[in-house]
Amino acid sequence: MRASRAALLAVPVLVAAVVAGTSLTAGAQAAPTGPAEGLYYLQSATTGLNVAKSGDAVAQHRPRGNEDHQQWRLRGDSSTYVLENTDDAGRCLGRTGGTAALVGCASADARWQISAAGPGRYAVKDPGAQRYLTVAASADSYADQLQVGADGDLARWYVTPLSAPKNPLPPGDSRTLDQVTFLTAHNAYANGVDGGFAPPFVNAFPNQSRGIDQQLAEGVRGFMLDIQQTADGAILCHQSCFLARRPVALWVDLKRIVDFLGQHRSEIVTVFLEDYVAPDVLRAELARVPGLAEVLFRPDTEGVRQNGWPTLADLEQRNKRLLVFTDHSRAQDESAGLTRDSFGVMYQRDWTVENYWSMGSGAGNSDWSCYSRWYGGGVNIPLSRTEPGFRPLFVMNHFRDTPITPTITTDNSKVLDRAERFCEPAARKKPNFLAVDRYDLSNPMSAVNQLNTYWYGQ
Repeated sequence: MRASRAALLAVPVLVAAVVAGTSLTAGAQAAPTGPAEGLYYLQSATTGLNVAKSGDAVAQHRPRGNEDHQQWRLRGDSSTYVLENTDDAGRCLGRTGGTAALVGCASADARWQISAAGPGRYAVKDPGAQRYLTVAASADSYADQLQVGADGDLARWYVTPLSAPKNPLPPGDSRTLDQVTFLTAHNAYANGVDGGFAPPFVNAFPNQSRGIDQQLAEGVRGFMLDIQQTADGAILCHQSCFLARRPVALWVDLKRIVDFLGQHRSEIVTVFLEDYVAPDVLRAELARVPGLAEVLFRPDTEGVRQNGWPTLADLEQRNKRLLVFTDHSRAQDESAGLTRDSFGVMYQRDWTVENYWSMGSGAGNSDWSCYSRWYGGGVNIPLSRTEPGFRPLFVMNHFRDTPITPTITTDNSKVLDRAERFCEPAARKKPNFLAVDRYDLSNPMSAVNQLNTYWYGQ
């Protein structure tokens, strides 16, 4: 995160307070040092999950906008704060012994001291004791029920406004890669145009309806590709290449992309690999693509982790306009003796955050909760992850298990709403890659264009 952005972390969210009807009259007592009064999510800096009312208990839940009792009205007096649940008037985040609980807002147990504890983070303390609101470790993850206990990393919280603090994008030559959003095709290869991608029944449900060349021509700049290992190398197939008719090799689609970049010198493209091949097979596949090495951008050798993402203008000027990410495990590659980043394929968990990939089945109710794909089972990469000098790129998935046209049409019409009300507060940044099925339905490019009018100011 650049210093200019970090300075915005303490900007009072005055508008949110006024809209909420919070009293900020001159006769009121001055609020304590800390967040401004207003409407917020209280979000664990460790897990990225939100504090939610759960009956009379208080637990951490997957971020879910206004659908799960996760919104809190913050009010302060001369020394303490209360956090009233917006779905339960008069009931506040409080304490019962060593456990967080919902209590009456007039109770002494509803009072908290909230003070800055690192960039953008706060400690939420019992005013009468050295006890803090905290997440509790549980096996290889974290317990849902919140506790009141020792200070430390698990007792650090983001106080996140319900609506994104929006700042105008800088001029075109000053915009950095993490300030912009790209339309991204989920399973871009599964289009039924370029070739087969699965056994006949699955092949009848393509995720896209247009080939890679047309996707590029129509503004798609992010491509999600699944690769399977066969005797022919790295082949684009969904789950398995068994019975897939005329599947396409990875190098063929990469060549299409590199050729496009050669003809359009101001464009930037990102490829995301769902990767089931050995590293030497992938290296050989990339070596088959003329010109790929010349346009490949490598954040690991460019100081991105220390200095932040470069400007689009810099990438264009230096002709470094293709990024390739893999979801493969670095540890597995290290045991195999060849890491993918040694030949320019970046490990996605090092450089991006990504929400869970499915909103549910192909029909029926959708799940709009926005939480990390990499959470649980000993893995914890919250969407809100940041590092000094660096913010990961945010990949927002917005699709179902099975691509069914009427459902996709409806979902794509709501992608901007989900991005701004659910996913931006969860990640504390806007999506850099908006991934959808059938980008030709309901014009998700219009959502990308709207997202590209601002950057999230946390």
